[in-house]
Amino acid sequence: MTKEDVKVLIIGSGPAGYTAAIYAARAGLKPVLYTGGQPGGQLTTTNDVENYPGYPDGINGPQMMVDFQKQAERFGTDLRYGLATSVDFSGYPHKVVIDENHEITAEAVIISTGASAKYLGLESEQTFANKGVSACAVCDGFFYKGLPVAVVGAGDTAAEEATYLANLAPKVYMIARRDEMRASKIMQQRVLNTPNIEVLWNTETEEILGDEAGVTGARLVNNKTGEKTEIEVKGFFVAIGHKPNTDIFKGWLDMDETGYLNVKPGTSHTNVEGVFATGDAADRVYRQAVTAAGTGCMGALDAERFLAAKEMEAVTE
Repeated sequence: MTKEDVKVLIIGSGPAGYTAAIYAARAGLKPVLYTGGQPGGQLTTTNDVENYPGYPDGINGPQMMVDFQKQAERFGTDLRYGLATSVDFSGYPHKVVIDENHEITAEAVIISTGASAKYLGLESEQTFANKGVSACAVCDGFFYKGLPVAVVGAGDTAAEEATYLANLAPKVYMIARRDEMRASKIMQQRVLNTPNIEVLWNTETEEILGDEAGVTGARLVNNKTGEKTEIEVKGFFVAIGHKPNTDIFKGWLDMDETGYLNVKPGTSHTNVEGVFATGDAADRVYRQAVTAAGTGCMGALDAERFLAAKEMEAVTE
């Protein structure tokens, strides 16, 4: 196994990782960034981004991440393709193994590994990805203004997305697998009190229907009676949760029951000195590109201050 020492290691790309790299590089910290398994993160699966400040005409998601990457490299970020496969935070400096064959020892580690939306596992989800199928109503709901849509799920996220979409769409079908919601009481009331939301209880999606232009509907099945029905929708939103990409940090970093990393409120500090968490890996609430970028900035500034304090300690000893 090859070995290398670096000052700042950034694990993961996307808005958080690239922003952390921009700030760290401009501070002269010579960051090394490994892109992870999906360079650019979730935004590379989004066609149009219209709610990120600075792009008045909107921008293609993959192109936006290319812009972020170029800016990070412009200031000297050492960008590499590779996946962090294990870590050892038992001592200091910290050890991170890339692709199981390259060990990096880093004085500061900024985690920007993001999260992945959970999907139903239907082949038609992939067929109509970015053609009507989405995992983010706030990101993509506007494109279906005035059109009927469906939301799959019965938790708080699904309830929030359904009520958000109800302000844009004339009809919102909420597809619930059971005869009750898992959402909080207040969110349930909002859904049930919104006249253009129809909850389809005990219902599962058998197939998403569409043509070359995109989604046209969905074929549903009642899991109690076996009865099949079809609904006409143009947007199909999957809201059954996200899984943070944090498995390699289990046992090292504090996280909640679903895997989101815990940080000290108002900072990017984890429970391990010199390890900082940014972006969707630590954001269970907002999960937007602009908030991810903001925490990427926080991660770099926190790392810079941490390293400066370490240097002061070394001088005074």
